[in-house]
Amino acid sequence: MNDMHWISAFLEAQAAERGAAHNTQLAYARDLRDYSGWLTARGLDLSDATRVDVENYLVHTDAQGLSKATRARRLSAIRQLYRFAFEEGLRTDNPAIQISGPGRDKRLPKTLSTAEVDLLLDAATRHGRNRNDWLRNTCLMQLLYATGMRVTELVSLPLTAAKGDPRMLLIRGKGGKERMVPLSPPAREALRLWLAIREDEETEARSKGKPHSAFLFASRGKSGHLTRHSFYITIKDIAVAAGVSPAKVTPHTLRHAFATHLLANGADLRAIQTFLGHADVATTEIYTHVLEERLRELVLEHHPMANE
Repeated sequence: MNDMHWISAFLEAQAAERGAAHNTQLAYARDLRDYSGWLTARGLDLSDATRVDVENYLVHTDAQGLSKATRARRLSAIRQLYRFAFEEGLRTDNPAIQISGPGRDKRLPKTLSTAEVDLLLDAATRHGRNRNDWLRNTCLMQLLYATGMRVTELVSLPLTAAKGDPRMLLIRGKGGKERMVPLSPPAREALRLWLAIREDEETEARSKGKPHSAFLFASRGKSGHLTRHSFYITIKDIAVAAGVSPAKVTPHTLRHAFATHLLANGADLRAIQTFLGHADVATTEIYTHVLEERLRELVLEHHPMANE
């Protein structure tokens, strides 16, 4: 079995047994093909690489200037591939299992102020060629800020998730895990208005014998729904219309804003972890930077020695 067969079998197992998302599989494939190519250039392959070879590859990625996060992800992919190979009897060891990763830079996530979010939400109501575009863009932005969804989760929402004016939205996240997130009144209203448009479109499609889409944000493209790239362009255009620097605005900064604003207003970190779909609360803890000023104010206001 050559390297490409190893990688293909590993990705199939990840999809079947662990429910790995499509984007996760693409990232694994890119990382492992880069590692395999590096081995091939040195007359090696996945079956005979040693711990020293893996370590040398990581040194190579560092020399390329790759970030700590990227190098950590590549080591994780290599480690999982070799664990799969060990379990399948393709190797008798895992040469990457004892290698320490580079860690991750603890950078604060870029976020937006509540005033900037308000400008974006308002601009979305007028962005587009016609009323249907306005309603769709308003729904996209309201749902994103109200739930903190990942962009892939948002654009691939099934139509059935929005039926019946829901108070809670069922979101299918990474690894096929499902979570419930409450909707704000503005998000519910935006969803109700857009859902009426979608239901009219589906009724018309059925009456004409045309295929209909199972997605809330339907598209004629291969995926059947709005793509991440298309929404990325849309949100940049909305930022320009809102007078907010487009360099600051991405679908992910709206997700960060959701978490940051909740925490700043007293939400529990565990609840935010659940809403965001983080497997580990340590991932959510990066948002605690917003508490520093509020905690400082509490101490100055209530501590008996603060008056001085």
